[in-house]
Amino acid sequence: MANHNNAAAHGHGGIPWKHVVGYIFSIILTLLALYVTYKTDFSRTTIITIIFIFGFLQAAIQLLMFMHMTESSQKNSKLSGNTQTGNMLFAAFVAVVIVAGTVWVMGAGHAEHDHHNMKSEHKMEMNKDEMDHSKMDHSEHDGMKMDK
Repeated sequence: MANHNNAAAHGHGGIPWKHVVGYIFSIILTLLALYVTYKTDFSRTTIITIIFIFGFLQAAIQLLMFMHMTESSQKNSKLSGNTQTGNMLFAAFVAVVIVAGTVWVMGAGHAEHDHHNMKSEHKMEMNKDEMDHSKMDHSEHDGMKMDK
């Protein structure tokens, strides 16, 4: 009786077809990422973007196929699996917003501000050096007058 329930849980004939399909898709995505990396003439930015897309797809496949994200623990309720899926999507959205916001603020938001400060500091140093040189010129000039 236990074998009959176990075989029914795995699908037709006892083979977990969902896991086999997920494994094949994961292998295909990995091989595609390797192909894009080694056999194409795309720019480095394009290659990295494609690898990230394949990585997100592979993570989604593993969550759905291997970790049973959409399955619920209650037999008659689909709400639990849908709630878990919604929670995962919301967490992914929050993570993307945090990372994108951080990159945006650190890359674009402060770059001009820091550049402006560096220009101001450079101008201040130049003005200070000019004032030091002019003081030296006046003191040297005054010293020459006294010698004569």
